[in-house]
Amino acid sequence: MDERGLTRVRTRLEDFAAGLFAGLPRSDQRAAGLRYLRGLMLDGRRKSMQPMAQRLGVDHQQLQQFLTSSTWDVSDVRRRLAKTAIDLVCPQVWVVDDTGFPKDGKASACVARQYSGTLGKVANCQIAVSVHAATDTASAVLDWRLFVPESWDETCVLDTDGKVANPHARRLRQQPVTRDQAGAKKPHTRLRPPPAEQIDQILRRRSASKLPDEQRYRPKWMLALEMLDELAGWGLRPPLLTADAGYGQVAEFRQGLTERGISYIVATTSSTTAQPGDAQPVEVPYAGVGMHPKPRYPQPARSLKDLALAHGAHHARQVRWRDRIATADRAPGQPTRDLAGHFIALRVRPAGRAIQRGPHRGEDGVLPECWLLVQWPPDQDEPTDYWLSDLPADTPLAELVRLAKSRWRIEHDYRELKTALGLDHFEGRSWIGWHRHVTLTAAAQLFLTQLRLADPKATGQT
Repeated sequence: MDERGLTRVRTRLEDFAAGLFAGLPRSDQRAAGLRYLRGLMLDGRRKSMQPMAQRLGVDHQQLQQFLTSSTWDVSDVRRRLAKTAIDLVCPQVWVVDDTGFPKDGKASACVARQYSGTLGKVANCQIAVSVHAATDTASAVLDWRLFVPESWDETCVLDTDGKVANPHARRLRQQPVTRDQAGAKKPHTRLRPPPAEQIDQILRRRSASKLPDEQRYRPKWMLALEMLDELAGWGLRPPLLTADAGYGQVAEFRQGLTERGISYIVATTSSTTAQPGDAQPVEVPYAGVGMHPKPRYPQPARSLKDLALAHGAHHARQVRWRDRIATADRAPGQPTRDLAGHFIALRVRPAGRAIQRGPHRGEDGVLPECWLLVQWPPDQDEPTDYWLSDLPADTPLAELVRLAKSRWRIEHDYRELKTALGLDHFEGRSWIGWHRHVTLTAAAQLFLTQLRLADPKATGQT
């Protein structure tokens, strides 16, 4: 948005910022928050502090001090932002997702060589987990967490007995091997520093980036559940939650949603195991010693792919889930095509070690029943996509498909946040600075969404 565009909406932006920063104790902090929002929305390729300060006509130290050393509570701003977003968007679903932030150096908080789905490869980057509220017409970020890799947590360092203190660290750490010219295994030649040296290095990095002591390595799905708990503490609960297979394939994540009373439809992998919906456990004879065994299913669990193949492609029905968004290269008068595909929905009972040991398997041994939704194009020999959902058994197929496909808005969020608003342009190294920057970037996006919903044809708000 150019300077004239910001001037036209100045009063609305000031009112928006006044509500967002109402909890900040000092007037100069509230003014700095408004200034930072203006800097994020002004046209410009880079939204790091120096280019923003130059466009705003202020010293970049003012922006840096507000972001990294000023005493204001980012969680209070985020709480106000989340409540405003829910009131504005009126979401049909909440979406859990994550994104990568490429970095050149090693000093930014929680940067490491790790896989990023955004980049599609292992790279030097930060990973952030986020929760979004979404409909087909609008979406907004509700909460953020910066993922702490194992290399940033000294409790993940192996001790002399080959154990780690962090209960979430990888339990199986096999010694990597290479092969000689004859194909025989030989020890990996990479040497790790002694544990004391590793720990000292991690502690120095954590101190330099002001990483809070309670922030430790946890899987991304646990960060998502923590954010859902925080949002619930603010009085916000999802009407339905959806996520990609990185979360949906984790049985503990699905069980965590069930324990919180949150309905879901999540993507998963073809290798996830389940029993058919009509399978029933049978009594196991008592051996005469120990505890009486619970009833067991007579057949081993099968992969979702096998269950879908056994059901057959001839059961697939074509379902349309929404209109295709018009693109700039579409010819005038050319109609947009519907987005449609062929789907099958059947009832299954997800299995696996975590579910069998979990609290949701009754004393009768029966596994909880849910929906398996698969997309099976007519020209393919097997399904291409899989989802699990605990929606009611009478949910229509078209509704399952529409909700399963509702994650598409989040790509719009990330594209706007990164391309137009500088989400990944933060060059500071501190933990609190990163969280403040992404919160203010989400606030700038929400303000633009507010303008779009009030006047979809307004200029400078795309």
